[in-house]
Amino acid sequence: MSDLALPRLAAPAAARPATPLTHAVVMVGRCVRLSRRNIDALLTGLMLPIMLMLLFVYLFGGAIDTGTAYVTYVVPGVLLLCAGFGASTTAITVTTDMTNGVIDRFRSLDIGGAAILAGHVAASVVRNLVSISLVFGVAFLIGFRPSATALDWLAVAGTLLLFILAISWISAAVGLLARSPEAAGGFSFFVMFLPYPSSAFVPVDTMPEWIHGFARNQPITPVIETVRGLLLGTPVGASPWRAVAWCVGILAIAIVASGLLFRRRTA
Repeated sequence: MSDLALPRLAAPAAARPATPLTHAVVMVGRCVRLSRRNIDALLTGLMLPIMLMLLFVYLFGGAIDTGTAYVTYVVPGVLLLCAGFGASTTAITVTTDMTNGVIDRFRSLDIGGAAILAGHVAASVVRNLVSISLVFGVAFLIGFRPSATALDWLAVAGTLLLFILAISWISAAVGLLARSPEAAGGFSFFVMFLPYPSSAFVPVDTMPEWIHGFARNQPITPVIETVRGLLLGTPVGASPWRAVAWCVGILAIAIVASGLLFRRRTA
């Protein structure tokens, strides 16, 4: 029987009953395998951020004055765009599970909704870590030269991981709301759009004044400013605290909403 239909939970009769943690580990393995087999989505999530970075650097970078090499300025924004692409796949895979009958099989094995959703989120984190590594690799090849210390790199990793977790859980909630994978795929449009009215690709001050308020106070901007400041060794001000507040708030709301929506869909 395929991984899509039924996870392998076989164990000796004398073994202890499977715990929620065991279920979560099995679901993580299942979702990672499914991600690996979905070649089209995997290649899109891995290659599209790199293509966009090359597009901005080589076609638009010469016309944009950021006070530094444009590749240095744009990498943090591409990293968040990369995380958005990777997380949007989570909405599609969650909706697919909810509509193909596999959830009933999981429930017959006494696998809870928390384990199922955690598997999808963990797979999103793995996809994003691979994609972010590729973006960094290509960025170094085309001239990205950060001045971050070891502690700065750890802070960058923590900030990106927190953001990935938050957007992955909100994607899972969207997947529970959507009634078809196609509808869930629409979430990728929102995720792709949100970094543009921020400081991801151009300074906020260069935008029309009527958009300054939104660009400065949406969740993407403080995360980008935090990552950029840490990588370049420039002052970050209150951006880290704002970034953490946004991510923790989104994460808490998304986890609660996912639990409620899963119970409603499976009632």
